Amino acid sequence: MIYVVRHGQTKWNEEGRLQGRNGKPLNFAGKQQAEHLKSRLGHIKFDLVFSSPQQRAIETAEIAAGSVPIIEKRLDVFDLGEADGLRKEEAKLKGMLPDASIYHGVERSEEFIARIYDFLTELKENLNGKTPDIFISGHRCTTGAIGAYFNGIPEDRNILRWSSDNGDYKTYSY
Repeated sequence: MIYVVRHGQTKWNEEGRLQGRNGKPLNFAGKQQAEHLKSRLGHIKFDLVFSSPQQRAIETAEIAAGSVPIIEKRLDVFDLGEADGLRKEEAKLKGMLPDASIYHGVERSEEFIARIYDFLTELKENLNGKTPDIFISGHRCTTGAIGAYFNGIPEDRNILRWSSDNGDYKTYSY
């Protein structure tokens, strides 16, 4: 079983800011969410634990899974470029993403989805038909893209419908 976890709350989540690669570590509530996850998942001995390179995802994995995760760059949060850290209500969006014609450095959604799918496809191939328990710690966008890998990309292209709330998880299997 694959347990796909969204990191616990941070100060920027609490403030309603777009949080990308300049994000903050877990706040007190986020650490409590990770502890709650640990109590819900503590009976599972995870065979593999992966995390985005962002500190908030690493902290969540260390607390909830009880081990140091393998840092996987392909699980990194969507790069928001210059929109990173803006309050959601002040950001200029194009659909669900910051408008790349306004903000420099915004990642292309196709590239983001491709790197997540690449990781999941490689993981499946390396499992050789085995079914270990796997913990993946990521972000709203990451959990959404992983959900889209297993459920398909929605017609409106909004993969965030598959994402989890802070400190929560969804399960999938190949």
